[in-house]
Amino acid sequence: MDASIAVSREGSIATVVLNRPDKLNALTKAMWQSLGETIDRLSADDSLHCVIVRGAGEKAFSPGNDIAEFESERANKAQAIEYGGVMHATSAALARCRHPLVAQIHGICVGGGLEIATLCDLRICGTSSRFGAPIKNLGLVMAYPEMVPLVRLAGADVALEILLEGRIFDAQEAKDKRLVTRIVADADVAREARATAERIAEGAPLVARWHKKFARRLADPHPLCAAEHDECFDCFDTEDFRIGYRAFLAKEKPRFVGK
Repeated sequence: MDASIAVSREGSIATVVLNRPDKLNALTKAMWQSLGETIDRLSADDSLHCVIVRGAGEKAFSPGNDIAEFESERANKAQAIEYGGVMHATSAALARCRHPLVAQIHGICVGGGLEIATLCDLRICGTSSRFGAPIKNLGLVMAYPEMVPLVRLAGADVALEILLEGRIFDAQEAKDKRLVTRIVADADVAREARATAERIAEGAPLVARWHKKFARRLADPHPLCAAEHDECFDCFDTEDFRIGYRAFLAKEKPRFVGK
């Protein structure tokens, strides 16, 4: 495991850290690969209920890919295809993660950092956070797999605005563009991300996974089949459903077991 991706755990909540603070958490090829492997491993852990993704320190979530690595890793099309394959595999891992993902955004969230954040389910940032994708200045294209979450959140026209102008914009504009879920004071970002994760983790984990699955499926324009409609009622045969409604009637806090 690449040391620049750090993982910690407290109860049913894991925290994944882009851990390269001396470079503001700029992403290397090895980091992309390690991040994807980490997310896949956590996704398979049924004892987890939520995952927080953040950058080390409070200066940056990530400014994107480390440009210093381009000469050795992305100097031509063949190398770029290989590098892109690693990035896109990690994007796919984030997109299919069964657990809710909360992006804890301090400071700069640009380029590849923004791509990672947009693949999270909730995105919480500070008032001084900055966003953008100024890759036009590098002569780079944002490939189809990288554009998917940006277009999904902001729409094609706003995604084009971000890419064609290449501006760096503030937290309020990012929220207006639907790129962030919530803005809080800089000093409160970690606290709010943790509180959000705890609220998620207190719910029935099977329900959270179903809701993620259903939301992804609704992005597919194909009609729902009978089996998919039927799956909406599987929750009524779970132990967590019985725990939940009985706790409600007893005016107690439910303690879900994920079954």
